[in-house]
Amino acid sequence: MVTSPKSPQNNQASSPPPPVAAGSGPAPLTTEEQNAVGILPASHWTDQPIEEEDTVDDGASSIGSFTSTTASLSSTIFEYRTVHGRTYHGEVGNAEAWEPNDQRHVEAMEIFHHAMLVQLDGKLYLSPLDKKKVHRVLDIATGNGLWAIDFADEFPNAEVIGTDVSAIQPSWIPPNVKFEIDDCNREWTWAENSFDFINMRMLVGVVDDWDRLFRNAFRCCKPGGYVESCGSSISFLSDDGSVKEGSAMDQWGKVFTEAGKRLGRPFTLIEDDLQRKGMEAAGFVDIEFVDIQCPMGVWHPEKKAAERGLWYKIAIEADLEGYINYLCNLVMGWTPEETKMYAAAAKKEWNNPKIHGYFWLRVMYGRKPE
Repeated sequence: MVTSPKSPQNNQASSPPPPVAAGSGPAPLTTEEQNAVGILPASHWTDQPIEEEDTVDDGASSIGSFTSTTASLSSTIFEYRTVHGRTYHGEVGNAEAWEPNDQRHVEAMEIFHHAMLVQLDGKLYLSPLDKKKVHRVLDIATGNGLWAIDFADEFPNAEVIGTDVSAIQPSWIPPNVKFEIDDCNREWTWAENSFDFINMRMLVGVVDDWDRLFRNAFRCCKPGGYVESCGSSISFLSDDGSVKEGSAMDQWGKVFTEAGKRLGRPFTLIEDDLQRKGMEAAGFVDIEFVDIQCPMGVWHPEKKAAERGLWYKIAIEADLEGYINYLCNLVMGWTPEETKMYAAAAKKEWNNPKIHGYFWLRVMYGRKPE
């Protein structure tokens, strides 16, 4: 039996620095600051011998194009920021999203959506929903909108609203779906008791105040309705010591953790038990959670676990540099070449069957009392 990660109890972490203003970017961590938390110097990765075939190939050219137009929106929404050749959302609220919004990353999101379905055995949600009672649904940080579209197909009589800070959703959508530009970190403007179900998937490194997020969700959720949050840990673990200290997989958790502190938007969703604490503080009841151990790669002897690991690896490798560009280049202060070589080292470890790394996914849901 797999042992799930224990939920910390009243851990008092040091206060993170205040969030940086949207669009301005944080001051990079100094070398001394990185060394103090065990992050290796960026030059370490450029010194590693990586064979040509091990360098990162995002694979986007082999995936069909994913068109996105939202002509009715103000053109200012498309005034994106550029960081080392990748584009990010413009100024919307207090948002500081670390994932790109360009075509290359949108295509990777398609694969990620499928990878998440594989993690949940083909399910879009785990909350015990009654289809007859689900009439209005909110999908926070919808990304490319595929979850909202699939949910709308499964619930044709429900209105589904997807929100995001980037207008990257498709224009051809089911009639019961609509997308809006919004930052979930601001006070929500929907009326009290508006939604039967609110979905929040993979908001690690996005939310600046998880308690406020769940307070907003509680207020906007109808009595008897459900709010569900799916997120992942940021650290790779191994039960046999094959994820070694100083390896690319070991450094992944350190880099993301410290970058989240500098941004004021934590990646330690599971490590600090932010979902449970936020839901309980907001007033949700019947809170349940499911922990899923996800291998990174195909090393696991069990077929289902290996499939989960394969699809997650494919999804991240579809735009690996896109996932780390903002954090490594802008927050850590690495050069694009150093970031590229770190990505190559991580990919090499993920494809090594002798390295038995995994991380945790947690799906937590709660009901608003009637």
